[in-house]
Amino acid sequence: MAKFLSQDHFDAAREALNSDPGFQNNIANVDLAVQFDVTGAPEGDLSYYLKVQDGSVSTDLGPLAEADVTVASDYETSQAISKGELNVQMAFMTGKIKVGGNMAKIMMHQNVINDYARVLSGLDVEY
Repeated sequence: MAKFLSQDHFDAAREALNSDPGFQNNIANVDLAVQFDVTGAPEGDLSYYLKVQDGSVSTDLGPLAEADVTVASDYETSQAISKGELNVQMAFMTGKIKVGGNMAKIMMHQNVINDYARVLSGLDVEY
């Protein structure tokens, strides 16, 4: 079991994303780089990213130099999305997440973000 937003969590996430046929189908012909900034985590504020390019996916801790979009939230919101208790659209509409950058690109690839959340919600995670 990986601790939420730890290196082990992102190692498990990468493996799950790369082996999920539905996610793999959704990222075909997608070029998207998203940085997530989380405030108030137990170890302090942190960043992680999702990068989809040429049919492959990477996700890991740390900032992403050339992100198309930045998504900011607090730790509680990140947990709720990760657990599948809150969907991304509702979080955005209620102001629980703030999105900056290329809004057209994130809207065009909303299915990738939703599927990313779906796959990660299936991980065995300690909160």
